[in-house]
Amino acid sequence: MSKAISKSVFAAIALLFAAIPFAATPAHAADTDRALLSTFCAPGDIQGSTCKRAKGYPNAPRGGCEVTLNEDRYSGRFLPSGNPLLVVNYESGCEAHATDNGGSVVFEQSGGTSVFRGFAPGAQVDDCVTPAKDEQQNFLVCLGGHIAQGVQASWVALMQFKPDASGRIGITPDVLVNAEDGTGAYGTNIVTCKDRFKFFEVSKLAAGPRPATVIVDTTYADADLIATVCRKGYPKPEEATGWLAQGDAYVPTGREKTGKFVIDLVTRKIAPQ
Repeated sequence: MSKAISKSVFAAIALLFAAIPFAATPAHAADTDRALLSTFCAPGDIQGSTCKRAKGYPNAPRGGCEVTLNEDRYSGRFLPSGNPLLVVNYESGCEAHATDNGGSVVFEQSGGTSVFRGFAPGAQVDDCVTPAKDEQQNFLVCLGGHIAQGVQASWVALMQFKPDASGRIGITPDVLVNAEDGTGAYGTNIVTCKDRFKFFEVSKLAAGPRPATVIVDTTYADADLIATVCRKGYPKPEEATGWLAQGDAYVPTGREKTGKFVIDLVTRKIAPQ
């Protein structure tokens, strides 16, 4: 467990963040949707927050692709040099369930205007925080999730920005923590007995107690819990369904542990608060 941090240290951290002029926050009213859409859409193809036929959409069919902007958007200096970026979530019928039916659009903010810098299918920016990396750059860290066959996956991802030779900027989610909740498929969560730790869920992402850290709520199984449910003769929970793979064990509902974990975005170390 980490040691308690004094009030004076918290005050120093608060002053550090207050001194950073570009500290990023969710950007809701900085640009209208029409102004953003007009950077990659003909005026006649714009209807509200939707572009009926987006220009330059990756691997678009002949009929083109619709892009609808939603309210999830974040701005900050996500590259070590250059202007601030604005990242806006979108939905598109051109995207499959595997890419969560959308992605995000990257804009460069310069001189009070937004310049289109590329689409990032599948790289949604949901429930994000933007802690400072240093005096020139922000991190963009987001929660993600996906459900398939009753198994709910959730994760914490550091969004990596990479410009190409043409000036387009791509985004790749770099997953820091993976979690998997199997109650929808098996009635309870399950663990593999040879493992010593497993996250079942991550939620409520927030800026961490120190610079370049984030904190997240979790449910999990540690080594003691795994050893308990894997013990020979441990009873099968009444709510459990189906058959387990060899070497796996059920975790009875309510036995999961809960707690906050701090993720260091530089070292990638994860530790309980």
